[in-house]
Amino acid sequence: MLITELGVWSSPEARNLAEQRDPGGLIRLGRRHRGWRQTDLGSRIGCSASTVSRLEGSGRIADMRLLRAAAAAVGLPSALLAAACGFVTFAAPTRTRVTADVPRDAEEDPMRRRTLLAAAGTAMPASLLLAVDDALADTPAPSGSTVPTDARLAHARRLFEAGQHAVLLRELPGLLGDAHNAARSRSDLDHARLSACYTLATQALVKIGRYDRARITADRATTYASLSGSPLAAAAAARELGVVLRHQDQAATAQRLVLRAAADVEATGLATEAQASAYTQLLCTTSYTAARAGDRGQALDMISEARNAARRLPASPPADRLFRISPPAVDLYAVGVHWALGDAGAALEAGRGLRAELFPTAERKSRMHTDLARAWWQWGKPEQTAQELLAALRVSPGEVRDRPAIRDIVTALGSRHPRASGVRDLTRAVAY
Repeated sequence: MLITELGVWSSPEARNLAEQRDPGGLIRLGRRHRGWRQTDLGSRIGCSASTVSRLEGSGRIADMRLLRAAAAAVGLPSALLAAACGFVTFAAPTRTRVTADVPRDAEEDPMRRRTLLAAAGTAMPASLLLAVDDALADTPAPSGSTVPTDARLAHARRLFEAGQHAVLLRELPGLLGDAHNAARSRSDLDHARLSACYTLATQALVKIGRYDRARITADRATTYASLSGSPLAAAAAARELGVVLRHQDQAATAQRLVLRAAADVEATGLATEAQASAYTQLLCTTSYTAARAGDRGQALDMISEARNAARRLPASPPADRLFRISPPAVDLYAVGVHWALGDAGAALEAGRGLRAELFPTAERKSRMHTDLARAWWQWGKPEQTAQELLAALRVSPGEVRDRPAIRDIVTALGSRHPRASGVRDLTRAVAY
């Protein structure tokens, strides 16, 4: 059916429902606009009237596939549905003719145009971000790969650890689709795997500065971790959600969340190295969060406690461990904590004994150099800053090119200290 009365979707009521994150309310609005009863809509999408009632009245997205089917049936534009679900920022649809069955061309979709514009000037191709958006707006289809989900997840983690962010983003939709397909078993293990996939997606999106999308993936990681019943999966998801909240200037909420997760892990008795690793990692995260919020006392207390907790951990944690924290990694966190507190001298002192070979992955090796670079930059030492960033580039170019905060330092070096040793080589390499 050709819908010419698009005015319903640009009405104040539709706008309010989208802004209130009420996709069910939009379904109800579209159904009533067509003069349908809940039974009528149910018959079109293959469910009962009571299911439609729950779909329209719930404040949560319980079944994305059913929601999409209902949206298509009532002619709800996909961009408006995505806004109501919190997947994109709300923008009122324009008054154009659309069909319920034929999607608008991507070039004409204002949501996609805004996504393309937002991606401009970053190191990530816009097409990759659009593919991730599609995977978050609807459950992605399985990739068809015969490789077990565990093996694909391990490969994806290796991409992250190597700083191959673009490659990882390209593979994420298929990985999420396969994990969702496996989770139809409703087993605890498959829910934990799905949570781990969304946790990794959050880490990748945070790395490239896409915090709006990372909030969505972190929320989903938390949901599926809860379904799995795994305290370690829950801890990993809580940590990533805390990181996102910190970047969204919600440090107090982030702190409460991570501290609660740390308490839950501590309640296990920390009988295993995996549990002790999770606890140590959460202490490091809450220390850094406190430092960014200016709470010097808590930041220093937490990093000291993290050092104590790390004493029982191996210097080289197993590759398959969910939290690959180690005593040197805690010292690296201390560098970041002192930097966040504005004490560059203490940050450099904390990192004095660190060497790249102490860290098992390219991501951590390069992170050591970028954290030290931030401290040198804070201290007003451009040459030392440039040398550390060049070292980071040699280990993992993505850690410098893809992280907005580090790219900002490179830009500032190029504009303020173009003749400092190493700056020209650095700016040329990052612009490549």
